[in-house]
Amino acid sequence: MIDFGGRSVVVTGAAGGVGSALVAALSASGARVIACDREGTDLTGAGIEEAHHFDLLDDEAVAAFAKRLSEGAPPAAVISNAGWTRAETLADVSTAALDHEMNLNFRSAALLSQALLPVMRNQPLGAAFVFISSVNAQAHFGNPAYAAAKAALNAWMRAIATEEGRNGIRANAVIPGSIRTGAWEHRLAHKPEILAAVGKLYPLGRLVEPVEVARAAVFLASPFASGITGTTLNVDAGLMASNLPFLDQIGD
Repeated sequence: MIDFGGRSVVVTGAAGGVGSALVAALSASGARVIACDREGTDLTGAGIEEAHHFDLLDDEAVAAFAKRLSEGAPPAAVISNAGWTRAETLADVSTAALDHEMNLNFRSAALLSQALLPVMRNQPLGAAFVFISSVNAQAHFGNPAYAAAKAALNAWMRAIATEEGRNGIRANAVIPGSIRTGAWEHRLAHKPEILAAVGKLYPLGRLVEPVEVARAAVFLASPFASGITGTTLNVDAGLMASNLPFLDQIGD
């Protein structure tokens, strides 16, 4: 059984669908959860030991949060989960959209991890960064700015794994397929049948659930994954192992 033994784990985007699942899974695994999200979000749920409201796009706020953490016991892990996208195709990617999606989905996580590296180094039990990425970083499924940001996040993860391994720090990324969270509501409002249609693209016949992503992230953050660093773990209901539409065309 995974047991963090009361050590702290930082979670960004903790008020969202995957964030809430992460809080629950970490708390059940003996972690002291430090939950982070924007002002106005609800971080009062069960399992949260410490709540911080700040904007990841505010460099000074990120630096201040890292400084506060450095004044206490260093965290066992940081799970960068916050993310957002709306620019569905290249035609939707304005300069403002490109900047916003790259900054939120990559730059903010990169700067936060960089700011926390000093306090994470050389712990007797080691430390880990886990980045919630996306299959969009591995193939094109739309949302090109978001996809580019997640691909950059994967590269950043490998840099930490390579350069900080000697300091006892591991880094990995979870690669979800489409996750059934509130982020789908704007699509459902426009096209209610989209879930059934998208589900047919997945070998498991459905989208991924938030708890499935959370379990994978908790594993990678935990001592159970002590020998795993610099890698990606797909939680995608089989999407990247397959091409079901092609198979449907050639099958009997």
